[in-house]
Amino acid sequence: MAQARTFTEQDPIRVFLLDDHEVVRRGLTDLLDAEPDISVVGDAGTVEHALVRGPALRPDVAVLDVRLPDGDGITVCRELRDRMPELACLMLTSFDDEDALLDAIMAGASGYVLKQIKGSDLVSAVRTVASGQSMLDPATTARLMRSLRADPADTPAVPDELAGLSPRERDILALIGDGLTNREIGKKLYLSEKTVKNHISRLLAKLGVQRRVQAAVLASHLEPPEPEERRGR
Repeated sequence: MAQARTFTEQDPIRVFLLDDHEVVRRGLTDLLDAEPDISVVGDAGTVEHALVRGPALRPDVAVLDVRLPDGDGITVCRELRDRMPELACLMLTSFDDEDALLDAIMAGASGYVLKQIKGSDLVSAVRTVASGQSMLDPATTARLMRSLRADPADTPAVPDELAGLSPRERDILALIGDGLTNREIGKKLYLSEKTVKNHISRLLAKLGVQRRVQAAVLASHLEPPEPEERRGR
């Protein structure tokens, strides 16, 4: 797993902003530029502008409004990450929208926050996703996972890749879907944390996703696990 990157005043987090309201862009720029380890390198007010400007600026983090006049920030997230796989996208929206959250996760977004967020919390969110971690509102994510399990028709099509997972990988994926950490998964399956990490890296590659939270969404497609006593250790 790649080493988490450290940002400093000399090597700040490069941030790109996408919002159709100039006042919001200016406010976000002022807020983020006031931090010594963050630098706003550019902004855009439309999807078209973002897709032209974004890649040229090589940002570390893109803060993207979900709803835009000529499209949506989720499409921008997907397209920018296709060109810049290391880019962390933080989705910003006025709506607490489960469909948009699911789409954002599957597009590879690192975080999803509501515009009502406090300025200091947004700054923390930018730092969190820049360091390679996920910043999804836990309550919203938990509710989403519950609704996916309750109504499988709402989930994306089951990928063929699920069929290619080993029984051990399926066990681990199910536990990721339950929100367990690597350490907790290791304890439950009697594996070392390092072994769990290796299994997760392989199963993410098999599923064709990069983030643990994307795998958690796909875990909702798994059949319920067999009772413990019917499975070998």
